[in-house]
Amino acid sequence: MESNLEVWKLAHQLTLEVYQISKNFPSSEIYGLTSQIRRSSSSVPTNIIEGHGRQYKKEFVQFLYIAKGSLEETNYQLFLARDLEYISSEKYEELYEMCTRVKMMLYKLIKSLK
Repeated sequence: MESNLEVWKLAHQLTLEVYQISKNFPSSEIYGLTSQIRRSSSSVPTNIIEGHGRQYKKEFVQFLYIAKGSLEETNYQLFLARDLEYISSEKYEELYEMCTRVKMMLYKLIKSLK
C-alpha cells in the first residue's frame, strides 16, 4: 500500500523509525511505553490514509486532526523516552524534527482543504 500524499509518506517513515528505536526499550516497557509509542505513531499515517479514503473533505479534515493529536502524543513519548535514557538526545532531535515536518505538512493540508 502506498499513498501519493507526501505527508503520509513522511508519517509512515516516522512510524518505521519509532518501531526500530523501540526495539531497544527495556522489556519491562513492552506493555507500557513501547506499546503506546508504537500505537500513537502508527495512528498518524493510519488516520491520514483513512481520511483520504473518505468521501467528503470535512471527514478528511477530521481524520487529519486526529492524526495531529496522535503526532503530539508520539512527540511527548519520544521526549519521555529521551529523559528515561531509552534513546539518545541526537536520536530524539532527529525524530522531533520529523514530527515537526509532519505537523507542518498536516497543518498546510488541513488549511488547503478548508
